[in-house]
Amino acid sequence: MPITCAVYLPKDDKTNGWVAKLKAALPEAYTVLPMSDVTDPASVDYAIVWMPPAGMLAGLPNLKAIVSIAAGIDHLLADPQLPKDVPIIRTIGNDLTQRMREFIALHVLRMHRDQRRMDTAQIESRWDPVTVPPANYRKVGLMGLGNLGKAAAQTLAMLGYQVRGWSNSMKEIEGVTCYAGAEGFDAFLDGLDTLVCLLPLTEATTGLLNAGTFAKLAPGAQLLNAARGGHMVEDDLIPALESGQLSHATLDVFAVEPLPADHPFWRHPQITVTPHIASMIDQATGVSIIAANLQAFEAGEALDALCTPGKGY
Repeated sequence: MPITCAVYLPKDDKTNGWVAKLKAALPEAYTVLPMSDVTDPASVDYAIVWMPPAGMLAGLPNLKAIVSIAAGIDHLLADPQLPKDVPIIRTIGNDLTQRMREFIALHVLRMHRDQRRMDTAQIESRWDPVTVPPANYRKVGLMGLGNLGKAAAQTLAMLGYQVRGWSNSMKEIEGVTCYAGAEGFDAFLDGLDTLVCLLPLTEATTGLLNAGTFAKLAPGAQLLNAARGGHMVEDDLIPALESGQLSHATLDVFAVEPLPADHPFWRHPQITVTPHIASMIDQATGVSIIAANLQAFEAGEALDALCTPGKGY
């Protein structure tokens, strides 16, 4: 019997590109087609998706697994009709980890070295030397110490920063002072110069980047959110910047994406906006990871990318 894989992304041209590459990467036993071409929903074994409409997956009664074309699965959990008994396979790997390390290091350094001020001075043809403390004088905190957070924390430690990490359960990471749980949150935040969010989005972490959290950082602290827009109370950010409690925020994720053209974040001089690209995977690499995961799952092998039921990540 053929193993049928149906692919969905919000844009048809992207869906077609993933379908073509997955067909080439998988053995002949696998049939790969766009979700829109499915004529028999009961025939679909695997749904390979990004941001599927609510109810789409519930209409596939014989799914063996759902594959998220990303590390995060909150786009699936937002569907109230999501089948609760179907395993979810995340798309994770060294490529995504490396991309996130690069992104976090780049933007922590840009904020630390006040690169936005240099960019403005160049536009104005103005010589404006800036001296800042070296990295070893700066305290940087990572919220979330999964694969991506751990790698980013280690990278920042290698650059010389005083690095702290905070997660749901206690971790041990060389060069990183770790905290855990609600009881460790305030001590983790206390006096941080830069706060980086790489948490999974769950009920407990929604809205955690808020005025109360910002108030516990060092005055003039900087914020980098590369996790999910739902982590931040957006209405709390600009007041924190205008009061001086925060000096800059770099945001890769937002409550509504794409970020609406009239949103004030686009034009605020202390906010850097990037379009959810921190660890965006290219098709070739993503297809390679997904094809390997599908074959391993079909063979009954253990997968690190398989989500833990009920945890939300």
